[in-house]
Amino acid sequence: QVQVVESGGGLVQAGGSLRLSCAASGRTFSSYPMGWFRQAPGKAREFVAALSWSGGSPYYADSVKGRFTISRNNAKNTLYLQMISLKPEDTAVYYCNAVEYGSTWALFNSWGPGTQVTVSS
Repeated sequence: QVQVVESGGGLVQAGGSLRLSCAASGRTFSSYPMGWFRQAPGKAREFVAALSWSGGSPYYADSVKGRFTISRNNAKNTLYLQMISLKPEDTAVYYCNAVEYGSTWALFNSWGPGTQVTVSS
């Protein structure tokens, strides 16, 4: 199992950008496809983006396509999410987790603390 800590969130105006990081522990990070998820107040956690273990073939939720870019650095055991053109509806706590590649489901039941992203209008 991969243990993670997310960071990089903050308060930003609509149209702004942020870069989130997910630092993973353990030598198995590079073995897993990884993804980002988010949970807005009062809503269920939802899939945002994911990519393969090698960093290729990313896929995205329709709501973020063209604005968010997922990437990873296996040498640093770190997953990233570059977010541009942020909208108030992107406000949520963002989490990372391993995924089964091609799915929108998290692989593990345990989650990191998440990082809060707040977009003001």
